[in-house]
Amino acid sequence: MVLATNSDSDEHLHSTFASRYVRAVVPRFKMPDHCMPKDAAYQVINDELMLDGNPRLNLASFVTTWMEPECDKLIMDSVNKNYVDMDEYPVTTELQNRCVNMIANLFHAPVGEGEAAIGCGTVGSSEAIMLAGLAFKRKWQHRRRAQGLSTDKPNIVTGANVQVCWEKFARYFEVELKEVKLSEDYYVMDPAKAVEMVDENTICVAAILGSTLTGEFEDVKLLNDLLAEKNAETGWETPIHVDAASGGFIAPFLYPDLEWDFRLPWVKSINVSGHKYGLVYAGVGWIVWRTKDDLPEELVFHINYLGADQPTFTLNFSKGSSQIIAQYYQFIRLGFEGYKNIMENCMDNARRLREGIEMTGKFHILSKDIGVPLVAFSLKDSSKHTVFEIAESLRKFGWIIPAYTMPADAQHIAVLRVVIREDFSRGLADRLITHIIQVLKEIEGLPSRIAHLAAAAAVSGDDEVKVKTAKMSLEDITKYWKRLVEHKRNIVC
Repeated sequence: MVLATNSDSDEHLHSTFASRYVRAVVPRFKMPDHCMPKDAAYQVINDELMLDGNPRLNLASFVTTWMEPECDKLIMDSVNKNYVDMDEYPVTTELQNRCVNMIANLFHAPVGEGEAAIGCGTVGSSEAIMLAGLAFKRKWQHRRRAQGLSTDKPNIVTGANVQVCWEKFARYFEVELKEVKLSEDYYVMDPAKAVEMVDENTICVAAILGSTLTGEFEDVKLLNDLLAEKNAETGWETPIHVDAASGGFIAPFLYPDLEWDFRLPWVKSINVSGHKYGLVYAGVGWIVWRTKDDLPEELVFHINYLGADQPTFTLNFSKGSSQIIAQYYQFIRLGFEGYKNIMENCMDNARRLREGIEMTGKFHILSKDIGVPLVAFSLKDSSKHTVFEIAESLRKFGWIIPAYTMPADAQHIAVLRVVIREDFSRGLADRLITHIIQVLKEIEGLPSRIAHLAAAAAVSGDDEVKVKTAKMSLEDITKYWKRLVEHKRNIVC
């Protein structure tokens, strides 16, 4: 008879929470010297993850947080496939090509019957935008060199409301970013002002179909018409890229007559996020070009050491196949009808939430009726309390709702924004309205934190907060409170 040792007892008889592994300090900087049982490793990590927010209640994010179990199974079945091994996984490659063709057709690309579209899957719209920007820069350089002109100072024209990935592109690839400033009550790029900023060094104008700030669609049709006039006058051939990360899977289903895509001749490329309203978990975006001529051949690499000649035009190499497969599942599972129904439902719930917020009488609604299904709103009176207090107070109910200030020249406006996704139901909308009303009542019964912050900042010695008197301007208050909230969140993280 073999007797169990103490270590055997620890490993096999004691529960996970009675073991030494949950008493040890969790490794943070150095890989541990010894292994641990798989159930203990799972429990240690799972326990920490409980402190994360609930993705379903994260109304800051546009990214999909729910998919059908059948698609979850497809994702797990293909999680070990490296997408770049196209010769080894030819069906996965074919599914990507089908997705590109479907998206190009949805965006009215001039592709003939049975003809393959030009585009690819990416890890998100950020990579897609980098690829589009590189194509525009290279095309511009070719034209300039053919004319014997300098290629030293390329620029791109956008609105100040663009997502940070455009700033990254400009910085990483040495392109000047020329931003059209915003103004109060007009939080998207003004096409006329954008065209005024275009010069001979402009590689493209970027229009946003679904502003991150308010969900509003920019007027791509007007931009195209004005740019066509300027191109005819100057001969510059300045093109348009449409950043449809949020709106690309909304406009075709809800606003089919809206001209924003390849129906407009100066639109040369479009990106869209599959992991937003494409209804796939995080990790997939798409970029589609109008024609083959709009993607310079020199940006396409051909590799053969994996078994066959494989053209690739992405910034990365290895990546998972799961999200590509999941996107194809959604396309054939839902079809046009299914996507249309889901987007209509999202808009209905957005309208319900907007009505409930308006009924409080405390907020201005900044988002528009036509655009991405979200509600952006600001306080009518910020003299005593701020939207940052409201966002912080709603966290106790589990809601994650962002509060932020607008870009230049509307940075004095502070906003709350609720993004409506597929899994946000009418019941959740009603519950959120109830909680917002409850928070309003609670903070109205509290002393003004603004006066307290002003006094505290005045004696704190904080050089970053420029407080000349106990009476702070609204902009100073907003900046201070935003920094305070962000600091607390960083500590939690």
